Amino acid sequence: MNNFKQLKTELCAYSVDACRTAARLGVNRVELCASPAEGGVTPSMATIERVVAIEGIDVSVMIRPRGGDFLYSDDEFQTMLHDIEHARKAGATGVVFGILTADGRVDVERTRTLVDAAKGMECTFHRAVDMTSDYEAAIEAVITSGCHRILTSGGYDKAIEGIDNIRRAVAIADGRIEIMAGSGVVAANAAALAATGVDALHFSAKRMVMGNMEYRNPRISMGGSAAVDEFQLRVVDEEEVTKILKGGSIN
Repeated sequence: MNNFKQLKTELCAYSVDACRTAARLGVNRVELCASPAEGGVTPSMATIERVVAIEGIDVSVMIRPRGGDFLYSDDEFQTMLHDIEHARKAGATGVVFGILTADGRVDVERTRTLVDAAKGMECTFHRAVDMTSDYEAAIEAVITSGCHRILTSGGYDKAIEGIDNIRRAVAIADGRIEIMAGSGVVAANAAALAATGVDALHFSAKRMVMGNMEYRNPRISMGGSAAVDEFQLRVVDEEEVTKILKGGSIN
């Protein structure tokens, strides 16, 4: 069982400002993404370059050409390879990806190709692993592919719901790959998830705040959904991050 103080921490970040906050608070690494409404896709080169320039934090760049499932066309796969090279040139310390076959297995061959393309950077296989038809076999397949770590919620929507599977993933890994618990990680459950023996915790600690726009056109929704308040901005809840870094809290 890992001591909480030995755990690495990773913030899922969607802005340069969020990454600056993570570095200031002492988070070890950011997973840099764009488009939170899609669950995270590849950020712009300019964003990557600006975040890499922030001192004191590792940067893993999301390599995901679109939202939706993780079965990619040849064109999309080539885009992923190019994006990995761009992340390398920008100075990223790692990349994050996940790629499956149509029948819900880890696409080991293509994953190995991505790992080879990312040589010199750490590779995280993301929660695509939670969408597979055989979770335990998927953990072994990712290990075979050569990735450095797996981000997982244990095959459930939230990590705390999949805690038993996360524990199994740690046992299967047996030190051969890092296991990082993510999705719904908050101060109230951080200690319980840490007790599974994972190597890292991944969290967003998001908080929505109103932007500074004064005029708002009530007839238009740029995202096509009136259910989305486009005048709210996503920021990092610094108090929540601090609690997680201190080992979690039930208060």
